[in-house]
Amino acid sequence: MTIFQFPQDFRWGTATASYQIEGAAQEGGRGVSIWDTFARTPGKVFNGDNGDVACDSYHRYEEDIELMKKLGINTYRFSIAWPRIIPDGDGEINREGLDFYHRFVDKLLEAGIEPFCTLYHWDLPQTLEDIGGWGNRRTVDAFVKYAEVIFKEFSGKINFWLTFNEPWCIAFLSNLLGIHAPGNKDLQTSINVAHGLLVAHGKAVQSFRRLGTTGQIGIAPNVCWAEPYSKSPEDQAACDRSIALNTDWFLDPIYKGAYPQFMVDWFAEAGATVPIQEGDMEIISQPIDLLGINYYTMGINRFNPEAGVLQSEEVDMGLTKTDIGWPVESRGLYEFMHYLQKYGNVDVYITENGACINDDLENGKINDDRRIAYYEQHLAQIHRIINDGINLKGYMAWSLMDNFEWAEGYRMRFGLVHVDYRSLVRTPKESFYWYQNVIKNNWVETRI
Repeated sequence: MTIFQFPQDFRWGTATASYQIEGAAQEGGRGVSIWDTFARTPGKVFNGDNGDVACDSYHRYEEDIELMKKLGINTYRFSIAWPRIIPDGDGEINREGLDFYHRFVDKLLEAGIEPFCTLYHWDLPQTLEDIGGWGNRRTVDAFVKYAEVIFKEFSGKINFWLTFNEPWCIAFLSNLLGIHAPGNKDLQTSINVAHGLLVAHGKAVQSFRRLGTTGQIGIAPNVCWAEPYSKSPEDQAACDRSIALNTDWFLDPIYKGAYPQFMVDWFAEAGATVPIQEGDMEIISQPIDLLGINYYTMGINRFNPEAGVLQSEEVDMGLTKTDIGWPVESRGLYEFMHYLQKYGNVDVYITENGACINDDLENGKINDDRRIAYYEQHLAQIHRIINDGINLKGYMAWSLMDNFEWAEGYRMRFGLVHVDYRSLVRTPKESFYWYQNVIKNNWVETRI
């Protein structure tokens, strides 16, 4: 066994998202989101599943916080559902929604758990999608209004803020590949959405500063690492595009005030342009305090002119995979964190990392050893990253509990806690107790 000791001030946590766990979709004055609509569109979500009930955390949040206390985390990342706060996206404020999150945040604080709040984790009010979604500047302005409501309400209670979760998913997975809500399949639309949400991010950061909101603010991209299948320039360029679309396309504007030119040129050849208006880049490049990183896997990629807009194809190298089909390769996290240093040694939190392992109850237990092995590998890399002098401040396992896994419905399980979707009974898995021990000791033991 090798023991990796973590810094005394290292933050340990878990993460969830509103639509994935809350349920109560028609309660508390909540409006309709694009995921309510998408999930009811035949063929979009496995088995026709939806988030109407999910884990019912809207009603069971006290039970869930008790599980957090038992686990021993000191940080919990959650998202606020915009449709609970402003049901039509841009109209009257729903006091009942705000009161729910006040009760929730107060209970977290009573339990000694730091709230880490994501303002937008994909549940756009449907009324705003109806006018063009993130491609319409009215949606940008509506988001800023919503963000300001939250800042004013929770300043002093919440000290860690993220504007957007996984902008690549919002823009490209949802509007180019059409896999997530709203399900568009158009390159120009996806670029419009990406730019709109970056403008919204920048304006929200401006409001955060102007209002004197407590704490630190940033954004949480999902990142990938890709290594070339061969030494050919074409394979390297394919990897560069794959990495850039997740990372550089969103972080270059924030940290450098401009989009990566090689990607702008690549999209222009495909007939798509970025709809930049005067002053946009200055707004987007507002200084931020922290960066959330969501990492799950890496790939070996090669050039293939038939492989979508990026012409970058992932090659199956026979690596062990999780049950959702993602290769287990923690080295990509190490490589990516060094790549990230081109933006400066910023404060970073791993805001999502975890494994889909669909082990079920056997004799009242869930022996998810494969999930534990995944966590061991990644936490060892995180120790290595910190040892290299990179400002990695905390780690949030995805996820606290099994939940609605978007287009996969309820068939894919990422939780440390098993959820029976019929009875809603929560059962901690073996990985829960393993992580509990990691947190208690502030170290991770890896098996040779």
